[in-house]
Amino acid sequence: MAVVDVSEELKSLSSTMESIEAVLDLEKLRADIAVLEEQAAAPSLWDNPDEAQKITSKLSHLQAEVRKAEALRGRIDDLGVLFEMAEEEDDPDTRAEAESELAAVKKALDEMEVRTLLSGEYDSREALVNIRAEAGGVDAADFAEKLQRMYLRWAEQRGYKTEIYETSYAEEAGIKSTTFAVQAPYAYGTLSVEQGTHRLVRISPFDNQGRRQTSFAGVEILPVVEQTDHIEIDESELRVDVYRSSGPGGQGVNTTDSAVRLTHLPTGIVVSCQNERSQIQNKATAMNVLQAKLLERQRQEERAKMDALKDGGSSWGNQMRSYVLHPYQMVKDLRTEFEVGNPEAVFNGEIDGFIEAGIRWRKQQEK
Repeated sequence: MAVVDVSEELKSLSSTMESIEAVLDLEKLRADIAVLEEQAAAPSLWDNPDEAQKITSKLSHLQAEVRKAEALRGRIDDLGVLFEMAEEEDDPDTRAEAESELAAVKKALDEMEVRTLLSGEYDSREALVNIRAEAGGVDAADFAEKLQRMYLRWAEQRGYKTEIYETSYAEEAGIKSTTFAVQAPYAYGTLSVEQGTHRLVRISPFDNQGRRQTSFAGVEILPVVEQTDHIEIDESELRVDVYRSSGPGGQGVNTTDSAVRLTHLPTGIVVSCQNERSQIQNKATAMNVLQAKLLERQRQEERAKMDALKDGGSSWGNQMRSYVLHPYQMVKDLRTEFEVGNPEAVFNGEIDGFIEAGIRWRKQQEK
C-alpha cells in the first residue's frame, strides 16, 4: 500500500473517530461515571440490592465504553507510527503487521459506529426477548428452541447476563414459547432489529420419510420498562392464574403452585413467569413483562399514527430471515440481503453481522 494512500486512509479513520467521539460525548460519559462512582462508594449502597445492581452495572458499562473509545483512538494514532517504521526499515513483516492492524482497526471502528446509530427513545435499555413457535408443528417448536439458544449464546459471548422468565415446552421436542431478559445497556436497541418471523428450511429430523420441512418462529423484542414510563395497570383488569411449573416432557420443576399467568383483559395479552420459587416474585416479574408489552403496544400505536400522517407505513415486513439447511447451507436476511454460508455458526450465536447490517438498514429507512 502506497504511503500517500495510507496517509489519506489514516486521516479518514481519524475523522470518523472524531465523529464517533462527538456522538458518544465522552466528556458527559466521564461526568456520569464520576457520579456513579460516588453512588457506588456509598456505605448504604447494598441496602437496596436491585438498585445497587443497576448502579454497578451501569458504571461498569460506561467505563467499558470510555475505555473502548480511548483504546481505539490510541490504536488509530499508533497506526501512523507503525507504517512509518515499515517504510523506514523496508521490512515486509512490519508492513504486514501494520496492514493487519489497519484492517482490525477498520472493523472495530465499524462496530463502534453502529453503536452510535442506536439513538432511539428506548435503545439504551435492557431487552426482553419473546420467542414462540409458529407454523410447522414439532419442527417449529425445535426451531424456536434453536433460536432461544442462539440469542443466549450471543449474550454469553458478549458477557451479558440473561435471565429466563418462562419456557413452555412442547410435547415431542422443542418449546412452544420462551421469555427471557438480556440485562445489558443498549441490549434493546441492538436486538430490536431481530424482531419478526424467522423461517427454517431443512430435512425434518422428525419425519420418518426424510422430507423437507419449512417451519416458522416469531421473535419479539421489548424494552424493559422503567419507573418513568407511567404504564398503569388496573388490578381489576387482570386475571391471575397460578399453576405448577413444568420442565421438558411435563416434568414438574417444583411441587407448589408458584408459576403465575397474567391475562390483561382489555388487550388479551397473556404473560407467564415460572423461574422463581415464590408466587409473589413470579407475579412481580410477570407484571414487568406485561408492562413492557403494553409499552411496546403504545409505542406501535404512536408509530402507526405518525406513519399515517406521513401517508405511508413501515416498509419492513414481518418475515425477516431465512435459515436454509437443505438443499444448500445459507442464512439470509430478507431486508438487508446480508447472508452467510455457515448456519451452524449462526445458531451458535454468531449474529453480529446480521445485527450490524440491520441497524444500518433501519437507519437508512428512517431518512
